[in-house]
Amino acid sequence: MTTPRERVRLACAAMDDAGGPVPLDSLCGAAACTPRQLQRDFAHVLGISPRQYGQAVRAERTRETLRASASVIDAVYSSGYGSVRAFYEEAAVRLGMTPSEYVAGGVAVPLLWSIVSTDVGEVIAVATPRGLAAVRIGAQDDLIREVEAEFRPAALVRDDAAMSDVMAALRELAVGHPAPELPVDVQGTAFQARVWSALRMIPAGETRSYTEVAESLGSPTSVRAVARACATNRVALAIPCHRVVRSDGNLAGYRWGLEVKERLIAAERG
Repeated sequence: MTTPRERVRLACAAMDDAGGPVPLDSLCGAAACTPRQLQRDFAHVLGISPRQYGQAVRAERTRETLRASASVIDAVYSSGYGSVRAFYEEAAVRLGMTPSEYVAGGVAVPLLWSIVSTDVGEVIAVATPRGLAAVRIGAQDDLIREVEAEFRPAALVRDDAAMSDVMAALRELAVGHPAPELPVDVQGTAFQARVWSALRMIPAGETRSYTEVAESLGSPTSVRAVARACATNRVALAIPCHRVVRSDGNLAGYRWGLEVKERLIAAERG
């Protein structure tokens, strides 16, 4: 008898192959279970529905297609959407902007940012109306140059007052204190999204190995992919990739330095 993780893995593989959502009956055929069971398995293992996973896969394909397409209309049909309206209604939400804005490089997207001093260095945060698009740790001048380059030509506006609650929460996280869960608005592949979701479920003060994270996703052979997802996490602290370590317990692979990673783990353990 298959386990919930194996059923989810089989269903996810079917949607990965299809490039988007697959009818529930077809997924149940691939996973050898009932629709009700598969819905429960997805909720338990991934915290989302099969359809939401399929939509994430299709959004990933959309991003890739938009980058390569001469026009939005070309992208509509090559991405598997049935109509222009459906494309804009769904893809716009998942891209974080309208498809035309995405093709144009995000010119029309307003972004707020702020910076705060913490025990592990300066922390800069960039936010869209949907959540944090970037959180980085380092030296102030370097951080400002990085976000200006990454988010060009979006309209970056420093607003310390509007970002005050967010920055206060990030400061608390940097010293190992509990803080409200911060909304994030980061783009990645469907697999990266699953990894980032799993990282947010690791309790403060605890760590998991890359292997354990891969196994929790029902994909034990994807250890390297998990490591890459951690390395490409754009939202430090809010998505706690510092809680992932090697199987032997040693620290490795933290974008903002192993000393910072060690201090964050130690602070959370008290």
